[in-house]
Amino acid sequence: MVKELAFVLINPYTIAKSRTGGIIARYISRTGLDLVAARMFAPNEELAKAYAQLIRADLEVDDHIRPLLADYVEREYGPDPATGARRRVMMLLFEGENAIQRVKEVTGRIRPTNSGETVRDTYGDYILDASGAVHYLEPAVFIGPTLTAAGEALKLWAKYSLECGGLVGTAGDVVQDETAEQALVILKPDNFRFASARPGLIIDIFSRSGLRIVGAKIHRMTIAEAEEFYGPVRHVLREKLKNNVAERSAKAIGAELGMVLPETAKGQLGELLGPLYGDNQFYQIVQFMTGRWGEGLADEEKQKPGTMPCLLLVYAGPNAIARIRGILGPTDPSKALPGSVRREFGQNIMVNAAHASDSIENAKREMGITKVDEETIQSWVTAYYP
Repeated sequence: MVKELAFVLINPYTIAKSRTGGIIARYISRTGLDLVAARMFAPNEELAKAYAQLIRADLEVDDHIRPLLADYVEREYGPDPATGARRRVMMLLFEGENAIQRVKEVTGRIRPTNSGETVRDTYGDYILDASGAVHYLEPAVFIGPTLTAAGEALKLWAKYSLECGGLVGTAGDVVQDETAEQALVILKPDNFRFASARPGLIIDIFSRSGLRIVGAKIHRMTIAEAEEFYGPVRHVLREKLKNNVAERSAKAIGAELGMVLPETAKGQLGELLGPLYGDNQFYQIVQFMTGRWGEGLADEEKQKPGTMPCLLLVYAGPNAIARIRGILGPTDPSKALPGSVRREFGQNIMVNAAHASDSIENAKREMGITKVDEETIQSWVTAYYP
């Protein structure tokens, strides 16, 4: 069966209520599709009206629902008419066989229900009054229910991706006072080895920070990026592991040759082997993040995208760095508090679920290396809808 490209737009209200993680968990775990791209948008009035018009023209949508959805988009996706402030929308792209139908089934219909079978059953509302008229509508998400509808919508959003997408830190519900910071979070590749709810569940834990997601990107880190990103760690490993290597080497020599090394010889072993062992550990980190062994590769090879995806998220708000780090937990998951990301999902010091910037300076450095605001939607849309 031929692969398809499907999309999900997470509505401004849904994002503001921090339901993003639960929705992402549903789509990844229940569709089994690959999450191949993510981007934050702050739609302008032109994009909101154009998307509303597409919905009005989609005859596949029920006649009584179609105008309600179009009016909703025009009202809730566009800038606040009173203040002009833009609203946050998250776009997710999923790839796989029968992707359009799978996403449609997980999304569900707009209907009055108390069940939790679908995304809209759980996170949306469709409330009728006593006369049967619509009293309140919140669809939670928007999708392309058919191949044609998905294609038209994707081409529209791709057209506005540079103008309205990227880092949306100036959206109306994002605090922008003197305490505001931006923190980069990376959901590491171990969360994407197979389709599961883990990425969404981790986002749910971070939601208790009260911060706003202002950037999102699916990224395959190159070896060159990983070397630069973790460069400060390399020097630490080369120095920190000298004593450990000296002791372990001395024990190994003693067991093999039946001799006890003097302290001076141990020190020499540490000085000789410590940096080599540190480099080995460093490139194990690089391999974990990229899926490729990088030591000794030519520069051209190091520039190629890795084989392992990760999800980049930028959180914004007061004291974002400290708040995110507190929820993440220490590097060693065994030392993390219950309820923290690393205690819940980490395995060891390297396979510890997520990374978070430890300072404002490092957040800027890391976001620059990973190009978190880079446009990635257009290439996917062009590949499927040239």
